[in-house]
Amino acid sequence: MIEDIKKLRVGKIIEKPLMKNYTTYKVGGKALLLVIPSSLENLMKLMDYIYKNNIKYMILGNGSNLIFNDSGYDGILIKLTNFNKFEQDGNEFNIGAGVPTIKASLKVSKEGYTGFEFATGIPGTIGGAIYMNAGAYNSDMGYITKSIKVLTPDLKVVTMYNKELEFHYRTSFLKTHPNYICLEAKIVLRKGKKDAIEKVIKDRLERRLASQPLEYPSAGSVFRNPDGDYAGRLIEELGYKGKSIGGAKVSEKHANFIINTGNAKGEDIKKLITNIQKDVKEKYGITLKIEQEFVD
Repeated sequence: MIEDIKKLRVGKIIEKPLMKNYTTYKVGGKALLLVIPSSLENLMKLMDYIYKNNIKYMILGNGSNLIFNDSGYDGILIKLTNFNKFEQDGNEFNIGAGVPTIKASLKVSKEGYTGFEFATGIPGTIGGAIYMNAGAYNSDMGYITKSIKVLTPDLKVVTMYNKELEFHYRTSFLKTHPNYICLEAKIVLRKGKKDAIEKVIKDRLERRLASQPLEYPSAGSVFRNPDGDYAGRLIEELGYKGKSIGGAKVSEKHANFIINTGNAKGEDIKKLITNIQKDVKEKYGITLKIEQEFVD
């Protein structure tokens, strides 16, 4: 299989990549292959081979929401790094799926456009942000996305509009139909005042630095807040702050963050998450919803 894909000449190929080098948790064993297609045509060629041979695969953004096992991933990982378009037409921006979300949101904010400030602290890619409808501060991608271009399972490039994308809290059409691959997104913003936009971004950064363990590898909030309460409060009440399994530790700064103290395994993080979920259910009768994704 690896030799076949090399012969396709679709872009950069890395054999047996260590997933800890491609995730924000810095955990994970080896995958079979990592492919970075050099163009849309080559992505289509790669996907044609994958579909015809029924090969396990996954589109990988910045790995900012994923937990890979140290036992490895027996499939192909695809990074859309070269899908890096950034075009402006008035207050509309066409942004490639591989563009880092923070980079895109800072760029438009510096140019005086408002509505995307919420994403200046979200460490993923535009494609990943659309996929999971990333959001913060009572806003998300669903509020600003006009349309996206996708590669369908039958290898056609089509435009999907906001109403078709089924944006809801941390989910979208793409998450429920993972064989549709986001290629780029068109977002619509409003003209604002640069000073006011920069102040909002600065204030939120200071708040994150004060309340989140940004100095350690993590994947952001582990659980959604249940209605009328906070996951961090429930976890702290159970005495989990500072608790560890292997190198995975519940942050002492914010109980809804799990950090890698240096030698964590994906299995350590997964066990800590499932233990917390089980104990919160037993104590409070609340099933905490996990915001991160276990990859087998």
